[in-house]
Amino acid sequence: MVPWDTHQPMIAGKTTFRTASYYISMSDHAGTHVDAAKHFDPTPGALSVDQMPLSEFYTEGICLDLSHVELGAAIGVDEMESALLNSGQEIKQDDTVLLYMAYNKRVSSEDPRWQHDFPGLAPESVHWLADRGCKIFGVEAVSPAPEGELNFIAHNICGERGITHIEGLDNLEALLGQGRFRFIGFPLKLVGGSGSPIRAVAVFDE
Repeated sequence: MVPWDTHQPMIAGKTTFRTASYYISMSDHAGTHVDAAKHFDPTPGALSVDQMPLSEFYTEGICLDLSHVELGAAIGVDEMESALLNSGQEIKQDDTVLLYMAYNKRVSSEDPRWQHDFPGLAPESVHWLADRGCKIFGVEAVSPAPEGELNFIAHNICGERGITHIEGLDNLEALLGQGRFRFIGFPLKLVGGSGSPIRAVAVFDE
């Protein structure tokens, strides 16, 4: 992001005013973002981010505590079921399920390991979420599964099951033990986009 206007004075008639604006250039997978089907599904007609229903980004949600998993680990179904049981919640149809792995607490984004050592879901755990009606799940890391083949498999399963995921979340620990919430994470309307940055928000009833 670089300056475009920097409050330099502009005059219209007898009025002087100053404005600031910035030029932004980034990937559609920058920062906290959601993957569209087009990202991992080469089939003609796979949905781009502007074609995804906004209802998928305004849902009920829960957060599961997986902070104990080892760096680089592939989280299996047993661990998912245990985390769900410990949460006292259930996964309902069309829920967003956020997965707290304490990754940002353990590895700084300035650490070279941050791009490589993240834990994530084993393939069967992606299926497990889809089987329970989860439409979108979210992780802190740059990918939903450990680096390498498992990551590509996880993306492909999302395509096969008609679900997707959010990457680059933070502050998920604030959701633990709080019960269900309203998840809001609307993407930008990037025509033909393979993903989009989002502003992810959890809202609790008073």
